[in-house]
Amino acid sequence: MSKAPRVTLEQWRVLQAVVDHGGFAQAAEALHKSQSSISYTVAKLQEQLGFPLLVIEGRKAQLTDRGNVLVKRSRHLLKEAIDLESLAHTLGKGWEPEIELVVDAAFPTFPLLKALKRFEPQSQGTLVELKETVLGGAEEALLTGTPDLVISPFVPTGYLADSIIEVSFLAVAAPNHPLFTEMELITNERLSNELQIVIRDSSKENKKDAGWLGSERRWTVSSLQSALEIVISGIGFAWLPTSEISKQLESGHLKALPLVSGAYKSVNLFAIFGKGERTGPATQLFLDILQTESAPCPTSKEIEKQLKLTSSYLYK
Repeated sequence: MSKAPRVTLEQWRVLQAVVDHGGFAQAAEALHKSQSSISYTVAKLQEQLGFPLLVIEGRKAQLTDRGNVLVKRSRHLLKEAIDLESLAHTLGKGWEPEIELVVDAAFPTFPLLKALKRFEPQSQGTLVELKETVLGGAEEALLTGTPDLVISPFVPTGYLADSIIEVSFLAVAAPNHPLFTEMELITNERLSNELQIVIRDSSKENKKDAGWLGSERRWTVSSLQSALEIVISGIGFAWLPTSEISKQLESGHLKALPLVSGAYKSVNLFAIFGKGERTGPATQLFLDILQTESAPCPTSKEIEKQLKLTSSYLYK
């Protein structure tokens, strides 16, 4: 059995008040207590600990070295106690202690990070578990687990969902890729002869085939970052989210492929409450913030430029 503390939180609070306000009389006024009550509390605390925490210099109470160490620690202790009570209060109102977010990797990084940053000071201590998935992975998480919120391009039967953002993809390759030596627009048949980089579906069952041409000439990677680095190296081509490649297009590390059709694709991502009517207020708050941060933004000038360059092949 663990040992019960002899010193109470109230004793630490009184000691802090004496230090912060510069004396017993001032602490008594701040805490709306009598000065004798403040003096007794501090004296009792020092007796229980077995050494002095304060010394009186002139009219002001000063901490001893030991007292200084303990007051610093007690501030953390008091804050934890207050946070614990606050958490208990919010849990009593149905506020979730933890939320599980499952987000498709195609979701733009910037609005997701902004939403998380805005949510944190309003979270009331709620923990966040963020899982990134690809294609069918988010749908599988709904069917096999109990996530609070899922962002996915697919909505399983029996779930209601709201469209949250339209994500665009651009067919790109490194400038030194052989496809850029073609004198005419590139057909699907020609494209299928080149190596395509595809991000692996993270689901274990019912994998989706979206995003690749059906050719056997493909490499499969586990993350968007890996696909991006391989394409920049000149090994293959890929359709990559425009939100993640603007800088690479601007720097010239990537170029849009001049395809006959399908160079620019878009996919709707949906917000799905995994627990339906049991969705808690923290999850709802996060989705509200995410929807605000995911408001449509204009296509970057660099992507518009790339698309114009691609279409200009038609008039050679």
